Amino acid sequence: MYIDSKKRMKLLFASSNEHKLTEINAILPHGFQLISLKEIHFHDEIPETADTIEGNAIQKATFLADKMNIPCFADDSGLIVPSLNGEPGVYSARYAGPQRDANDNMDLVMEKLDQQSDRSAYFTTIIALYIHHKVHLFEGRIDGTIIHEKRGNNGFGYDPIFVPNGSDKTFAEMTTEEKSAMSHRGKALAKMTEYLKRIG
Repeated sequence: MYIDSKKRMKLLFASSNEHKLTEINAILPHGFQLISLKEIHFHDEIPETADTIEGNAIQKATFLADKMNIPCFADDSGLIVPSLNGEPGVYSARYAGPQRDANDNMDLVMEKLDQQSDRSAYFTTIIALYIHHKVHLFEGRIDGTIIHEKRGNNGFGYDPIFVPNGSDKTFAEMTTEEKSAMSHRGKALAKMTEYLKRIG
């Protein structure tokens, strides 16, 4: 059941976020087939109530694993700004309120940083993979800087205000391939796929 007709391992992704699906599809090696919740007509709300990024990833993966007989994984990510005491962190998606509006979230971060000299930040992603009745965790991180204005139309979330170290572009100014080559999610996914290749 885990392998399709082209001998690719099936992996169910515990997210309905189309932006994440696009990014992960661009990164995932040829030996794997990503299955979305939409493809299996799964419309239940997946809980995301932990107080840590790691906890949310585990919660989502185990919730789906309890319902499906297939390897599944979930990710949770956050923007960490040291001069804001680690905010927005686990609350990144709803930082400015329950409306989960990306522009509101970015505006609030830039407003709070207005009087700060240290604008360093980093994105972190934790992927929780549930396979063979166990959870395995993989982490990715990318350091950078929060700029003073929004730039670019690609990506999602805080991408228009985040410039990774070593680049002069925001994530939102990069192509999917450029972003995936250095992103937190790309690094975590690479670790997961290497693990899956090792266990066969």
